[in-house]
Amino acid sequence: MKKLIFLIALIPAMVLAQTPDPVLLTTTEITVKQGHRAQFEEGVKKWKECYLDNEGKENWNFWRRMQGEGNVYVMSGSMSNWAEMDKEDPAGEGCANVLLNFIMPHVDKVAYGISRSMPEFSRVMPEDTKLVWVTFFRVKDDTAFREIITAVSSAIKAKEGDYRGMWYNYMGGAVDAADYMVSTPYNGFAQLDIVRDSPSKVYENAVGKKKADEMGAKWDAAVDDGWSYIYTLNSELSN
Repeated sequence: MKKLIFLIALIPAMVLAQTPDPVLLTTTEITVKQGHRAQFEEGVKKWKECYLDNEGKENWNFWRRMQGEGNVYVMSGSMSNWAEMDKEDPAGEGCANVLLNFIMPHVDKVAYGISRSMPEFSRVMPEDTKLVWVTFFRVKDDTAFREIITAVSSAIKAKEGDYRGMWYNYMGGAVDAADYMVSTPYNGFAQLDIVRDSPSKVYENAVGKKKADEMGAKWDAAVDDGWSYIYTLNSELSN
């Protein structure tokens, strides 16, 4: 089980400071069989205990998706570069039997993903994050999409003092997979009750309705589809 987290701490961009280097985010989306949630979580606890007993060095976060069909979890981890994929993980290999005997019997299917962080318009992940609202995008015009999120993110930072989320660009994937995602952190569900202007409204207030409408039309032409889920952090299963 190589390197698996979701949320990456990035150094905030200060005046005259350099933008942090991008990092790679690995995600393992696990769909658990109906009625097997408790057994699956116990299996993950056993695997974590085995991994730590074998002096494993890797870190990961474990998230549970709230909406949608089935019981879905995401185990995620970060890498500074692709070369880390070549490194062996003796602790993980030593716990292979735990994985096979106590986790996989409760798993319906698994999907893997790799994405690259976009620190030029991403915020720092707060240490007290308990849940994230993740929005995925499938795009038709990559250049236009990047232009839009750069402009809108800049307007948000100018108004609020920081960006709202962490952006990632997927490295390959299935035909119907997302091309980008943005993860917005919250320290609890109560934060979801706070009413804030939408990104498009913030941009409109910054540049005026005419330019905002032009950007909206460009967005409609650039984006093929979008969807989102809320994920809650399970600290007990994370490392």
